Amino acid sequence: MIQEKIVVGKGTKYPLDGILTLPDNVDGAVPAVVLVHGSGSSNMDEKVGKVTPFRDIAEGLAKQGIATLRYNKRSFSYGFKMIMDKNLTITVKEETIEDAVMASRLLKNDSRIDSNNIFIAGHSMGGMLAPRIDAEGGDFKGLVIMAGSPRRLEDIMKDQMQEMLGSMNSIVRKLSQKKIDKMLGDFEGLYSLTDEQAKRKKFGGGTTLYYFREMGEHSTERYLERCTKPMLILQGEKDFQAKADVDFEMYKSILKGRDNVTFRLYPNLNHVFADSVYGHISKAKQEYNVAQKVNDGVIKDIAQWIMTNCD
Repeated sequence: MIQEKIVVGKGTKYPLDGILTLPDNVDGAVPAVVLVHGSGSSNMDEKVGKVTPFRDIAEGLAKQGIATLRYNKRSFSYGFKMIMDKNLTITVKEETIEDAVMASRLLKNDSRIDSNNIFIAGHSMGGMLAPRIDAEGGDFKGLVIMAGSPRRLEDIMKDQMQEMLGSMNSIVRKLSQKKIDKMLGDFEGLYSLTDEQAKRKKFGGGTTLYYFREMGEHSTERYLERCTKPMLILQGEKDFQAKADVDFEMYKSILKGRDNVTFRLYPNLNHVFADSVYGHISKAKQEYNVAQKVNDGVIKDIAQWIMTNCD
């Protein structure tokens, strides 16, 4: 395979280092995928602990004749700069969407890439945002949604916090309950706040309540309902962040009856589509500190689906 350094957003305020991975012996233009990160600050490999999902996917798809573009997330490269910018209120648009759209345009201007067959593969929050990215300028051939959710972000966080509490012993749970109650209380009345009120209320990690409200007002479900493009929805059965019995089932319900939507549920795979180790959110750090790779079968399914949906 060929690994070529590129810059997404060159000449903008936030240029991002990335890698374009191409198959060996390219004969004509090839299909390509833009990889979009989950929540938090991630590098181009989406490295967490000892796993590098985006590197695994990029290398695996190259073997199947498909190019990929991956890049450092804006909050990874410029997190402090963004937080310190008094004129900036961070939303998913500034954090994720704008860069994914620029990545799509970069690929469309590369003669080695088939501009009619560029796809998006969003993981976790990237999967949640994939339909919106497509609608707001990405203009992809099709969407791969990996461990995403149609729910609002604050609802996912509420469930995760409650699950964490349930795993604690009584003493630790009592100490943590007050802190979590305060965090969850911040979401009460979220959608009745004015823009300025939501922007003034800090939440953590440099975000404000406006981050959640803006994302909630641009609901994933609405974009899914409006999107008529082919979609591949992937879910690990042992994922403790996006749930097979909640999130995956919601996708199936929203997209029911669509002939161009494919669903894949993988037994014993976790949130990064590697083998489940501990299987509980309270052990997330330990789970991802086990060196593993994305399951080969998942990468082959993605490649096959892309090739099937190319012009």
